[in-house]
Amino acid sequence: MTDSKLKVTLVKSLHGQLRNIAASARGLGLRRIHQSVSVSDTPANRGMIAAATHLLRVEKGA
Repeated sequence: MTDSKLKVTLVKSLHGQLRNIAASARGLGLRRIHQSVSVSDTPANRGMIAAATHLLRVEKGA
């Protein structure tokens, strides 16, 4: 069984966001605008993505 991945890119600043939204983005490993990370497609990561969806671009398989 292969583990599917998601490519997540921070496209807007974390500055001025609620703490839980900024913490979710940081929990995904995102620190700077236009930084991309590849994360496993798990329910925990999906929840963090959902919290900060207005700041992120998500692509399938990376």
